[in-house]
Amino acid sequence: MAGQLSRWYAQKITTHSKLVIVAVLVLTAVVVAGTALGGAGEEDIGGFQVESEETDAQEFVQNNYGGDDGVAAQLVVRNESGDVLTRESLLDGLYLQQEIRETETLNVTLAEPGFVGIENIVATAAVYEDTRQPPTAQPSLSEQIDALESRDNEAVKQLLADVLDPESDTPGQQDPYEFLPRDYEPGSTTASARLTLIAQVDDSGEDAEPQAAYDAQVAIDKIVQDRFDDAFVFGQGIQDDASSRATGDSFAIITPFALVLIVLVLGITYRDLLDILLAFLGIGIVMAWLAGLMGWLAIPMNVILIAVPFLLIGLSIDYALHVVMRYREARDGTLGEKDDERDHDHGEPVNRSIRTSMALGFGSVVLALGAATVTTGVGFLSNVVSPLPAIQDFAILSAGGILATFVAFGVFLPALKIEVDEILENRLGWSRRKPAFGVDSGRANAALERLADLTTRAPIAIVVVALLLSSSGAYGATTIDTEFNQADFLPEDAPDWAQYLPGGLAPDTYTIAEDFQYLSDNFQLRGEGGQSQVLLRGSVSDPAVLRAVDDAGSSVEDSSSIQLRPDGRAAVEGPHTAIRAAAADNESFAEMVDATDTTGDGLPDENVSAVYMALFDADEQAASQVLSRDDDGNVTSARLLVSVRSSESAQAIATDTRAYADRIEGDIAGVNAVATGGTVTTAVIQDALLETLVEAFAVTLIVILLFLTGLFWARYRSLSLGALILAPVVMSLAWLLGAMSLLDIAFNSETAVITSLAIGLGVDYSIHAGERFVDEREKRDTLNTAVTNTITGTGGTLLASAATTAAAFGVLAFALSPPLQRFGIVTGLAILFAFVAVVMILPGLLVLRERVLERWNMRE
Repeated sequence: MAGQLSRWYAQKITTHSKLVIVAVLVLTAVVVAGTALGGAGEEDIGGFQVESEETDAQEFVQNNYGGDDGVAAQLVVRNESGDVLTRESLLDGLYLQQEIRETETLNVTLAEPGFVGIENIVATAAVYEDTRQPPTAQPSLSEQIDALESRDNEAVKQLLADVLDPESDTPGQQDPYEFLPRDYEPGSTTASARLTLIAQVDDSGEDAEPQAAYDAQVAIDKIVQDRFDDAFVFGQGIQDDASSRATGDSFAIITPFALVLIVLVLGITYRDLLDILLAFLGIGIVMAWLAGLMGWLAIPMNVILIAVPFLLIGLSIDYALHVVMRYREARDGTLGEKDDERDHDHGEPVNRSIRTSMALGFGSVVLALGAATVTTGVGFLSNVVSPLPAIQDFAILSAGGILATFVAFGVFLPALKIEVDEILENRLGWSRRKPAFGVDSGRANAALERLADLTTRAPIAIVVVALLLSSSGAYGATTIDTEFNQADFLPEDAPDWAQYLPGGLAPDTYTIAEDFQYLSDNFQLRGEGGQSQVLLRGSVSDPAVLRAVDDAGSSVEDSSSIQLRPDGRAAVEGPHTAIRAAAADNESFAEMVDATDTTGDGLPDENVSAVYMALFDADEQAASQVLSRDDDGNVTSARLLVSVRSSESAQAIATDTRAYADRIEGDIAGVNAVATGGTVTTAVIQDALLETLVEAFAVTLIVILLFLTGLFWARYRSLSLGALILAPVVMSLAWLLGAMSLLDIAFNSETAVITSLAIGLGVDYSIHAGERFVDEREKRDTLNTAVTNTITGTGGTLLASAATTAAAFGVLAFALSPPLQRFGIVTGLAILFAFVAVVMILPGLLVLRERVLERWNMRE
């Protein structure tokens, strides 16, 4: 029944080819009109929450605590073999700030105080020493510069000693250790690096990027590079700029090589320029549909959607090759007739017309194309159950694009090729007979024939080896890293050979990954990326809470992702640090704290609620960062801001923050401590997303298995063929996961989406090979002939398709952007493994199935 339907469909396409072409072009115009609706903007992949105590706590924090609506950047000045706390270096830092302030376009992006660093703390102390009065506000830059310039080197060194004295309690002085590296020795007047915070204004409006502030970061970094021998600025604007330039450099280097490889492989395969152009025309239609569907469905752009066009290009090349090569086989007479119908005496091919050949060749492959479209489309569409909108969009757009691929190559291309070939051959006299790749004599044909011979002679050995490799891959999958790390997305410097590329192909130098690692390892970072949080709820006015929080800071191990201050304590801000800071600046508040402090640690041991109220009176902004109050003014919760090393994975930071929270909660009764913050919730979201993607894999494989089982039962009354055809796909997926483990490529939400390509392309390859084998087995007298025709015919087409797509996407492994590198490596391996599994494992399984059926003299 299915065979009759495919022949009927192919006959309709070939008979009404002109009408088909017009209909597809009109439909394409309608779909493309969706682009006129405009894009839906861009979407952040992490823009959602899952139900968990961490995300609930984060929502509570956002609703009850004062937030920082500005933008922040960090400036690091280094001198690995020297000192950055000299009078000259500190003045250079102040001169830099003055230069930036005098540049109007940069100054307008700065918030007050603009810059805070050790140079400002020392200069402010100098101003205080000169006036002999505590400053009521931050001195101006000119006052700070004048105060330092008026001192010689020895005087500045003495001033530094006073400021950096661990016992110093100079009024108005910010903690200087916040701006010194982790290996700094408290009390020392020398340091190999220092940090300056840059506060910027975010006036971009709700949900809009503060592009002016980001551009200013890039401009400030250029000034910094001119002024210092070893210094850098780090911020979101710097990251965005580096990522954008690295992506541009990557494509500038890779695109020419990819195009040359694609054209070379397609040229060897097709050996016909016109057929190559027709394939590219079909790809153009698919891409047009993709753009139109995004408009009609209002799908916003996100980073995951970059995989969709690559998937569709791979499927398009594969579909085009199958249609054209089956047509060529039918035209040469090597497809369609049974062994007893061939002219064995003369061996002359059957002389078929263009239209008849297309009907026969296309009819023999369209069922496989349709089945591959359904299984691949359903496989990707299964991701629509994800709670993440970006993944839902990916699922819908992929399924729509796969349908567009069938329209372009399962409807449009056969009709268009008939019309083009008839014009060239019937009117211009140009013969359009071309041999199919892998079928005619040649190196590819010889290699494929040897592979077919090996498959029929040693199917058991091949299957056993495949199962052993799959078992190893499955074991490797259990050890694969599943963590999400911000550092994995930062551009890397180009290899040495890239610097010798001619002209504009030579890439820039990228040190942002090293800068980020250094910054994360050595300094306390501000902002969501550099801090996690602990929310305390319950009896937070219990004096035991302050003691527990203070004690927990001294028990964090050096290996933890939580930052340690130079004094060895955890870099944590909370009610305890706010109380001590306010007491240092406010004499009346200090007296109240002293009156309630019975242990001499600077924290109240009684009447804590009253101290909290007084803290709000003394410094409401600082208090609102670490304490929340209800409408009656009662303190309801406390928040701890935990500085972390951002270069660690989100999961590691979440684990260490939870351990810190558990340590506090274990020391006190009646208080609940929950780890939260941007990085912690990112880990929760990534873990939940990965779980849904793994579930989607399982659902996909089950749905495909049921579909294939039903398809082959309906056509061949076989219950085992569907499982056998899916088996190589599962094996190749196991190989891929094992390879990722060996290559230390994490299996996270990013690569999980990419590995779905392994299922999509693997199922496509396997269906074509399985359908061809069954068809050949019905027409050939021997099993060996059926296997040989399958591997040289469909296997040759799959070889060309796999070589083209693997080469095109594999070159992305040389990209400067790590996400593009991973995409290229994983996609290339997925295609390679899918091809090997289909041309070796599937024939071996089918041969064993035939031998079992023959031995037991049974048929399903």
